[in-house]
Amino acid sequence: MTVYTFTTARQRLAHLMDEANRKAEVVIKRKNGQMFELRSVEEKGSGLDVPGVDVQLSTNELVDMIRELREESA
Repeated sequence: MTVYTFTTARQRLAHLMDEANRKAEVVIKRKNGQMFELRSVEEKGSGLDVPGVDVQLSTNELVDMIRELREESA
């Protein structure tokens, strides 16, 4: 774990971001002793992002199936 001073971190922010991406985390320390962690965050996709399934149905066939299901439940 590498510790940088606040001043150095301000001057080299882009470098620290690259380092955090490679090494998982970078620590920035202020004069008063407070320490902060800089780390990359993995982008999370939506729970609705799912791969499609090729069922070999035309749009008309799919619409007909939905109509039939709705009629059965009514």
